[in-house]
Amino acid sequence: MNGLQSRNRRRLVQAVATLPLALLSAGSGVPGFVKSAWANSISVRFGMTPAFLHDQHSLLEDWRLYMTRHLGRKVEFTQRDSYRETMDLLRLNQLDFAWVCDYPYLHLRHLLRLLAVPLYHGQPVYYSYLIVNARDGKMQAMADLRGKLFAFADPYSNSGYLVPRYQIHLLGEDPASFFHKSFFTWSHRKVVEAVASGLAHGGAVDSFVWDTLSIQEPELTDRTRIVWRSPGYGFPPMVAHVKNVDESGFTEMQQMLLAMPEDFEGRKLLKRLNLDGFSIESPSLYNSVAEMMRVFGEYNPA
Repeated sequence: MNGLQSRNRRRLVQAVATLPLALLSAGSGVPGFVKSAWANSISVRFGMTPAFLHDQHSLLEDWRLYMTRHLGRKVEFTQRDSYRETMDLLRLNQLDFAWVCDYPYLHLRHLLRLLAVPLYHGQPVYYSYLIVNARDGKMQAMADLRGKLFAFADPYSNSGYLVPRYQIHLLGEDPASFFHKSFFTWSHRKVVEAVASGLAHGGAVDSFVWDTLSIQEPELTDRTRIVWRSPGYGFPPMVAHVKNVDESGFTEMQQMLLAMPEDFEGRKLLKRLNLDGFSIESPSLYNSVAEMMRVFGEYNPA
């Protein structure tokens, strides 16, 4: 067992040890105890934001069936065409779990509990890439894109919207007027496509998406060039809705995700997802994103 797996196991043991006795005894037949809401549930509602996986229907279906088998409850994946739509479902209590960007997680932190963080190249971090068309050899930095056409991913994307605006702020410029024109593609893949085709001079994209595309569709990413990489940010997390998921349900889902690398089928799914596994992390992992949000008046710690 490696160090990460050992650390995660210790945290899980501690989490289970602190569960209320009523939850641990739920369904045991012991008089005086009531089954938890999770124990009585027959399905699990899991939301997915439109990141790279949005077009990977067979992969998502295989992952859904894997979760269903391991949780013993039918898992229903819900996909939407924008981060905001998934956020609205969480606000309306229509999801139990979700895989969201770090930016929406911080916007909805009063409703969400950090469940698990994907590991990419062994770390729970990812980056924002500033990309331009590969045929353009002149542009080398954000300052070179002043007055150009720029592709953003989504208004609630950290790597595809918050980070590039923050970099413009650091230049002493106004993000609202820096570009001649900007537009949203509503997915990171489409940012890559817009820049590769020349529809935009530049764009900001999730490193995980660009790196994965470079493996699966190198003919697409080869038509773009990375001119800047951001510092590392906490990887888009798996979250649980605080009102819809009790401690028992939280622990069951967390255990299932953490155990995927130890399971043959789980390892195959992780390889297809281009992930190494999942880890238990502190919400402080996202402090640097919160700091950027504060610059634009979008984060109130209260």
